[in-house]
Amino acid sequence: MAKATFEVPELTQYTEVPPITPGAMAHSAPFKSREEFQTPLGFPGELVEDWQARAIDKMGELLGKYRSLRVYMDACVKCGSCTDKCHYFLGTGDPKNMPVARQDLMRKVYRRYFTLSGKLFPKLVGAEDFTEEVLNDWYSYFHQCSQCRRCSVFCPYGIDTAEISMAAREIMDSIGVGQKYCNEIIGKVYKIGNNLGLPGPALEDTLEGLEEDVYDDTGVRVKYPIDQVGAEILLVTPSADFFAEPHVDGLIGYGKVFHEAGVSWTLSSYASEAANFGMFIGSYDNMRRLAQRIREAAIELKVKRIVFGECGHAWRVAYSFLNTLAGPWDFLDPRYPVPQHICEFTYELIQQGKLNLDKSENDDKVLTYHDSCNVARASRMGNTPGGQFEIPRAIIRATCNNFYDMDEDTIRDRTFCCGGGGGLLTDDLMELRVKGAKPRVDALNNVMQEKGVTHMATICAICKSQFTKVLPYYGLDMDQIVSLHQLVSNAIVLTPGPDDEDEDDDEPDPDDPNDEEETDEAA
Repeated sequence: MAKATFEVPELTQYTEVPPITPGAMAHSAPFKSREEFQTPLGFPGELVEDWQARAIDKMGELLGKYRSLRVYMDACVKCGSCTDKCHYFLGTGDPKNMPVARQDLMRKVYRRYFTLSGKLFPKLVGAEDFTEEVLNDWYSYFHQCSQCRRCSVFCPYGIDTAEISMAAREIMDSIGVGQKYCNEIIGKVYKIGNNLGLPGPALEDTLEGLEEDVYDDTGVRVKYPIDQVGAEILLVTPSADFFAEPHVDGLIGYGKVFHEAGVSWTLSSYASEAANFGMFIGSYDNMRRLAQRIREAAIELKVKRIVFGECGHAWRVAYSFLNTLAGPWDFLDPRYPVPQHICEFTYELIQQGKLNLDKSENDDKVLTYHDSCNVARASRMGNTPGGQFEIPRAIIRATCNNFYDMDEDTIRDRTFCCGGGGGLLTDDLMELRVKGAKPRVDALNNVMQEKGVTHMATICAICKSQFTKVLPYYGLDMDQIVSLHQLVSNAIVLTPGPDDEDEDDDEPDPDDPNDEEETDEAA
């Protein structure tokens, strides 16, 4: 079990509402961004002198630009439906992690400066000045929201706390109070092309290694091309897929699926990142700059289709915003959706009977599936409602003999966040991440006890990274997390090509003197 410097919650059969503990997480806040990470994103390098006036101006700008934000500020009637729906409240007991309380951090300032009653009678309507103390509260608690949108499912008015958190972070960035983790990562994408700062040669080395590994394992040459002009498909996938387990096992699976589909495909060293952290900081300008890199790569490589790999928020940005951020995509083949998820691609092949799958290759596992927040509640897949829930499960059932869902109240659109989404996957927030993961780990542990589940599959890079880090805090094994396309990779029966090794290749070559020597020695 991983050692913690804080109290790790005890797992329970079902997650219970904890006792209220005011200020329990008031000390939690991520490292602040420095000037070198702020400036490339167009933000002030540090807190500006007239920060209060500029913050109010920015809030006014956002209220004018996004009608939904003003509705969210005005519509709440304090019904309490959301209070016990946030995983961070359930894991910490801090009342400011109730969605309604987190919203009120902004709502009080909104009332003070943007409503008549708040200007005339602030105390009567719960309005308050935007002081430095309030700003500190904003920085702490708006970085205790993973923008998972679970609370919005239960709100009778549809108030979306994620949109409020995004607006708060954008306001703070505009006055020079940014978060180091997100802003540094966005800068890396601008400078190098991906979140991890992996240069093109490193990507090429990794992909060559994958080709060798797959050939050694299967005897079939599966290509993992990069920057191949004229390929049919551009695969945009999170950079974690290039080096870390279980992510890279998913990338191996994508390549095998493309191989069996008989299509040409390529990755891009310029757009080598599916993730778009511009969403986490609420900056549509930065979201657009990041999305434009995909467009530029698609044009440069002359591809006909774009397929996204396993990444939850990347799929949300792609599904919900890609056309408005970087469209029109009229240079792509109109017969295919823009964008398309790798699960949609694989599922279509399965339905058409084009993949030969041996489910027994995954018989060493009993699977469950974690619905990632941004896929479950902010997007869909396929042509039917709920496709984002059913398509991944259909792929698992096609590749595995043993699958059980977790409790119904914790899956599909009611799924619990992994605890590390929304730009919070940083070690300076480890206490929050561990405690916020409790509701999901409760459900996982429950299905392990009841059904003998050994592994949990997911299609989100952040979920994979988060779970492999926090499961050991609860006494579980980090290897229990697998990529969905890792299961496909295990089960798929590859078709050898004309250049692949066959059994005869093991026969000695009479014209090769080395083979003759080996034959003589063997004799």
